[in-house]
Amino acid sequence: MEEKILILDFGSQYTQLIARRIRELNIYCEIFPFNKIPEITSEYFGIILSGSPYSVHDKDSPKIEFEKFNDLPVLGICYGAQLIANFNNSVIEKSKIREYGRAKLSYVDSENILMKGVKSNSDVWMSHGDSITEISNSFKILASTKDVKVTSYFLKNKNYYGLQFHPEVTHTEFGKKILKNFSVDICGCSQSWNSEKFVEYTVKQIRNIVKNDRVILGLSGGVDSSVAAMLIHKAIGENLYCVFVDNGLLRKNEFSNVLSSYNNLGLNVIGVDAKQLFYNGLLGKVDPEDKRKSIGNNFIKVFEKEANKIGDIKWLAQGTIYPDVIESVSVKGPSATIKSHHNVGGLPEKMNLKIIEPLNLLFKDEVRKVGNQLNIPNNILNRHPFPGPGLGIRILGEITKEKVELLQNADDIYISSLISENLYDKVWQAATILLPVKSVGVMGDERTYEYTIVLRAVTSLDGMTADWSRLPNEFLAEVSNKIINKVKGINRVVYDISSKPPATIEWE
Repeated sequence: MEEKILILDFGSQYTQLIARRIRELNIYCEIFPFNKIPEITSEYFGIILSGSPYSVHDKDSPKIEFEKFNDLPVLGICYGAQLIANFNNSVIEKSKIREYGRAKLSYVDSENILMKGVKSNSDVWMSHGDSITEISNSFKILASTKDVKVTSYFLKNKNYYGLQFHPEVTHTEFGKKILKNFSVDICGCSQSWNSEKFVEYTVKQIRNIVKNDRVILGLSGGVDSSVAAMLIHKAIGENLYCVFVDNGLLRKNEFSNVLSSYNNLGLNVIGVDAKQLFYNGLLGKVDPEDKRKSIGNNFIKVFEKEANKIGDIKWLAQGTIYPDVIESVSVKGPSATIKSHHNVGGLPEKMNLKIIEPLNLLFKDEVRKVGNQLNIPNNILNRHPFPGPGLGIRILGEITKEKVELLQNADDIYISSLISENLYDKVWQAATILLPVKSVGVMGDERTYEYTIVLRAVTSLDGMTADWSRLPNEFLAEVSNKIINKVKGINRVVYDISSKPPATIEWE
């Protein structure tokens, strides 16, 4: 791997967004907590310091040793800018006028390399309670707003730069330009990071690490596990064993469809029908957490059994992606944030398996680009996120085989209608939920007393926040009509218009 930008995280809500913007410039970058700075090797071309909820004057505020940076260019954003200024004999004070939200640059030194192409009177996004009020002669002011004189600066003798605003958010008009000026013109990155290079590098790395060992991977049918499987397969071929488990909670016909699509990709896939095991484990369980635990525990049982049949497995592969990794080493300390469907519990320790996670440097959109590079079909790459417990958390209350069949049939009508009406790719995630309530209806001359189905569709970038999709009324009316007429046992369909927050995307 060459040409890295190092991003040090001080706890800002925007740190991942900085990384996204740098990656969008085709420059590779890594995020590390401020208290876990890696060795600064020749691969690092520059360093970015993130914002923080702290003030530099707080007793326990994050500090770093600038001597470790080996004279690399540094860009401080918000708290990072104040930290540099504070370390170099400047005065930081509580702002007399606190700036939050949109502001305009009243002055820009467009002759300076960082601000090249940035226009005066352009919008920037502020979020700070402190301001840099006095600077020494070694500083040069690069930008100001009417309320904050030192909005951006250059520390001449160090090649350090500071921004009091956030260039990584879309509200900052020339934010991406500023990040490009820093990464390309100041740090000298060549913008050569792309999916082709990633595939080439990762395949070589997997071969060197795994050698002739056997690897097992649990497929879900989703994007992350599929791309991980294809990368490892490209590196070690038949020594990769993929296990796809039918837990009875997949979408209609999904087990056979997914197996077929994987076989066409040349993967060595073992399909396991374990529906009854999972149904038995779910008997009498209504609490969502109890259901999740039961599904997770039975998956481990099935996976362990299949691994023992293959024999001599040395590695467990997982589709963990970069946001999972970043969150698990947050500046606030390790947290249990690696998603349960990427993690097979205590299995690695129990079976003495080593972990391989070939996607743990990538964001979701980058995973899809790598998948394209590997010629994975769009029906896999563009598949909506699907929860690890499957329909188990889309059937509220106790789960039975009959309820699963009801939901599968209704869901199949909904999803296939989204596809046929060219709406599927306009939605980030669509779900059908079976409620544990019945209501009165009339079909023909008969009175019915049957279940209610909820249709859910959201738009989102990353699932952290989501808005309900404004699907056409005519479409919803047609889908509702089809479900009620074709799925015996359902006589009412409703549409969920809740956003996240305050609601969640899934109901359980």
